[in-house]
Amino acid sequence: MSMLTPHGMKGKQFRITGTSYPRLGPPPRRGRKVLMLVGSLLALALIALGGVQLVNIFTGKAKHGLAQACASAHASGKPLAAPASGASSASPAASASPAASGSPGALGTPLPSVTAVPQPQTVTVNVLNATDKNGLAARTADELKKRGFTVGKVGNAPGPLQNKVPGTAEVVGGQSGAGAAALLGAQVAGAATMNDGRSDGSVDLVIGAGFSQLLDQNAAATALAAAIKPSPSPSPRPSSC
Repeated sequence: MSMLTPHGMKGKQFRITGTSYPRLGPPPRRGRKVLMLVGSLLALALIALGGVQLVNIFTGKAKHGLAQACASAHASGKPLAAPASGASSASPAASASPAASGSPGALGTPLPSVTAVPQPQTVTVNVLNATDKNGLAARTADELKKRGFTVGKVGNAPGPLQNKVPGTAEVVGGQSGAGAAALLGAQVAGAATMNDGRSDGSVDLVIGAGFSQLLDQNAAATALAAAIKPSPSPSPRPSSC
């Protein structure tokens, strides 16, 4: 009797019947099925999202939304040419200027850019000192005379402007004096130029707390060339506003 013969089956023959056999491989894991299900759901979601985007592209909805966004940005944006100092420093200088005669609605607006400037002899400059440094307006006026400018009024700035000009200087003029303002502004480093709406071509140089002296003539010529050089227009991009 073999050692493998079950007890009580001595000498008897037996066989396995039926079509079912024991499975020899490892049983299926539930985690693998869950991962396959999650992957299938993600694939379906990506396919659905891509289909929606294709529909928007062919129907023009995306282009329409971009146009609306660009329109709203242009409607609510501030003018690019507006000076950083704004109306807070422009309005007092213009309203207190002795030569100002324009309408109040024009105060503080930026002067247009120019590509040519007049000769200094044709420009009348009023030099006003808004600081506590004595004699600063007179010394500056003498230097401007040496450079060919015609000097008008020289003295202290009106009371509302005293110690209220934090930068080097403010150049104030009207629409017809835009070229004169550009020429005068190039003589002072960091000078702010603004429009007070006056009708004549005169300009005011209001000296601020940061002023020490005029630029040397070579530096002033370089600054003037940069100021009157027309800026190149950027090429429009198809996808930009």
